[in-house]
Amino acid sequence: MRKLQSQGVHHITIIGADRQTSIDFWEGVLGMPFVFDQPNLDSPDEGHLYFDPGDGRLITIFTNESRKPDPSRTPTGIGCVHHLAFAVSKATFSQAVGRLDERGIAHSGVKDRGFMDSIYFKDPLGLLIELASYRFEPPQGFTHADVLLEAHKIRVGRGDYNIAEIHLADAIEHLATQGRESLSQDRTAKDPYSR
Repeated sequence: MRKLQSQGVHHITIIGADRQTSIDFWEGVLGMPFVFDQPNLDSPDEGHLYFDPGDGRLITIFTNESRKPDPSRTPTGIGCVHHLAFAVSKATFSQAVGRLDERGIAHSGVKDRGFMDSIYFKDPLGLLIELASYRFEPPQGFTHADVLLEAHKIRVGRGDYNIAEIHLADAIEHLATQGRESLSQDRTAKDPYSR
């Protein structure tokens, strides 16, 4: 038996309401360029809009002019999507509360997740959206997932409940040490001020 190995998210497709609501939210609120437009090839009564969330991957929306936005929370039962999270820079994140407030969009306020900060709000169709901003940058040659895996191992090894910044810092140090060679035989922390 062999796996069907994934190599990243290709796209996520959402059932939308009318075309303009999708354009106004995905591009007009979240800044995702509207990059491609064609009919839904499986349902000719629907449009299929494509937006770039910032990494070249795609968020696509099936639209139909007969559907109207319903802001009621989308289902959260087993098998349903709970929320979609989008990465934003620290600079953008620091402005998010004010920019959501300016538009009158209800939100959660800033949530401390230990390794990132989050803000949650609903799109016009009731889908929960998260703006997420990491509190760290991975060392060169590593990903955020590499740092989180290493931080998880450190956290579990220490018996701590959740990931905190100390686990991230120690994980980054460990990965940077592993990922870069040095002429030094002893790369442990030193105190050059005590000589």
